[in-house]
Amino acid sequence: MSVFVPLGSLSALLGVALGAFGAHILKARISPDLFAVYQTAVLYHLVHALGLILVGLLCQVHPGNRLLPRAGWTLLAGTALFSGSLYLLAMTGVRWLGAITPLGGVAFLAGWGLVAAAALVTRGAPQAPGGKS
Repeated sequence: MSVFVPLGSLSALLGVALGAFGAHILKARISPDLFAVYQTAVLYHLVHALGLILVGLLCQVHPGNRLLPRAGWTLLAGTALFSGSLYLLAMTGVRWLGAITPLGGVAFLAGWGLVAAAALVTRGAPQAPGGKS
């Protein structure tokens, strides 16, 4: 099994927990604009947790594709940088943390680009017996 299925699942678990923490505890303690920042962090965290699971499943179907693991690590880095910086910004109010966020966004774009490239490379590769590309 690919490492990205459990990593994505744990990331989703953490995203749900942080979302619940935000909705039930943090919302009353921070300003509405910082809460909106926090909600953005949760949304991107959860979307990219599902992306990690997808990459993990694709790694199982196409084990020889070297772009897929790179995509998974890049999406994970994007989650840490993008959502992580926004979580910290929302909880601390330290605005310079927002300068880190675009690095995570670039990692997200690169990760999804690698998924697309992997799909294009796989499209021309021989199929596994009984499999479809």
